[in-house]
Amino acid sequence: MTTHWVSKQEPVKIDDVERTVIDGLRMPAYCGGITEVAKGLWMLRKDVKPVRLMDYALRLGVGAVVRRPGYLLGLYQIAAPEDLDRLRRSRSATFAVLGPMLLAERPYISSWRLRINVSPDELEAVRST
Repeated sequence: MTTHWVSKQEPVKIDDVERTVIDGLRMPAYCGGITEVAKGLWMLRKDVKPVRLMDYALRLGVGAVVRRPGYLLGLYQIAAPEDLDRLRRSRSATFAVLGPMLLAERPYISSWRLRINVSPDELEAVRST
C-alpha cells in the first residue's frame, strides 16, 4: 500500500494495481460494472503482474473472483495459459456470472464455469479504448 496525497492535508492509502482489480472484480457495482473493471485491466495490462493478481484472487477465496480474472486475463492474453491453470484448478462445481449487475440469461463458458452475461463484443471493444 502506498500513500497518495489528494491535498496538502489529506493522504489516501492506495493498494497496488492487482489488488484494485481484484476489489473491482469482487464488487463491480462500486467500479461502474464489469466492463469498466475490464477496461482498467486492459489499460494497465503492461503494469499488471498476472501472478500477483491470481495470488490475490486465490487468497480471497471467493469463487466468482477466481473465475472473473481468469476469464479476462485469458481473453486479453495477459497471462500465460499455465498460470491460468492455477485458477482453473481452484474453481468450485457451481457457475457464477461475469457481471453480477446484469441479467444472468446468457451462455455459459464451461472452462471458467461462468455465465458470460456481458456481450463479447463489448469486452473486445475495451481493447480500443
